[in-house]
Amino acid sequence: QVQLVESGGGLVQAGGSLRLSCTASGRTFSSYAMAWFRQAPGKEREFVAAVMWSNSNTRYADSVKGRFTISRDNAKNTVYLQIDNLKPEDTAVYYCAARLGMQFSDVPTRYDYWGQGTQVTVSS
Repeated sequence: QVQLVESGGGLVQAGGSLRLSCTASGRTFSSYAMAWFRQAPGKEREFVAAVMWSNSNTRYADSVKGRFTISRDNAKNTVYLQIDNLKPEDTAVYYCAARLGMQFSDVPTRYDYWGQGTQVTVSS
């Protein structure tokens, strides 16, 4: 099993950048596909990005394509989400998630483990 803890959220002006981190416990981190989701007040949880077992295999939601970059460092048991050119509509709680398997998924229920979330607020 794995436990996930996110960090790096905060209040940022539109056009700025943030780098979110998700650190995992356990020695089998590299066996999990990792993803970031976000959820704004009154909205359903939304897929943001996913990475398989290496940084060569990634997927992004259309809404963040070109601005967000997901990456992982298996030696550090950490996955990152680099967010550039932040927009007010990016305001949400951001969650990292992990799942076993070899396939990508953008469905929250397919993920086995979740972090507690970190708040990102973008001012205009």
